[in-house]
This record gives sequence, structure tokens and C-alpha cells, in this order.
Amino acid sequence: MGETELAELMHLVGRRLRHGFVRRLVPLGLNPGQVRALRALAEAGRPLRMVRLADELRIVPRSLTPVVDALEEAGLVRREVDPASRRSTLVVLTPEGRDRYEGARDARRQAGEELFAVLSGEQREQLRELLSLVDEGAEGG
Repeated sequence: MGETELAELMHLVGRRLRHGFVRRLVPLGLNPGQVRALRALAEAGRPLRMVRLADELRIVPRSLTPVVDALEEAGLVRREVDPASRRSTLVVLTPEGRDRYEGARDARRQAGEELFAVLSGEQREQLRELLSLVDEGAEGG
């Protein structure tokens, strides 16, 4: 199998994984961009300034505004004035937001389990090791 075929196969598998994930997000009322924002807040373990959250997501702050608007409307985050800088806005993850993020993490896990169910445990471990090597090589180069 040539490199092009391998790259195409990786792309197709990645797309199937994303589609399985997105399908499981629908009942949660979330899209992948919203999940990324919830994940960044959950992993930070504290409120983040809008500018910092945008940096974490590698998007411009004005692109983040509709994401935060939708999450706030759903009660998953709230905006607060930053006491350290009254011109800055903090985004705070609510308990409901944390719960919904946990649901999204489960959705991602389930999508992976479904996709890789055709492999034995040993094959999944081999694939994990190979993909880790590829990822480490990409980070170094």
C-alpha cells in the first residue's frame, strides 16, 4: 500500500469516527465546536477570559462569540466581568455544562468503541502503538 493510499485510508477512518461522534452529540444539543469550548473550560479548571479561550481553541475572539452565546443560552456557561480587569469577560463553566461535557466525552468514547469493534483487543493495542509513533514523529518534525 502506497503512502497516498494509507493517507486516504486514515482520512476515511477519521471521517467515520467524526461522523459517529457528531451523531451522538445531537441528543446532547451540542456541536463539535461547542464541545471543544466546554473541554477547554473543563480542563482549565477555572473560568477563562474570552481572549484566552479563543487562543486555546485557536480561533479569533469574534468567532468564539456565537459559540459562547449558544452555550450560555443553553445554561452550560455564563459570562462574568473579570474582577482583575473590568474590560475583560470571563467564561464560567456551569455544573450543567460540566455534565454535558461528560456526556460528550462518553459520546466520543462510544464512537471509538463502535468503529474499532471489528478489531481484537490485541489489534487495537497494536494500532494505538502505531498511531502513537506516527503522532510523536509528526510532533518532532
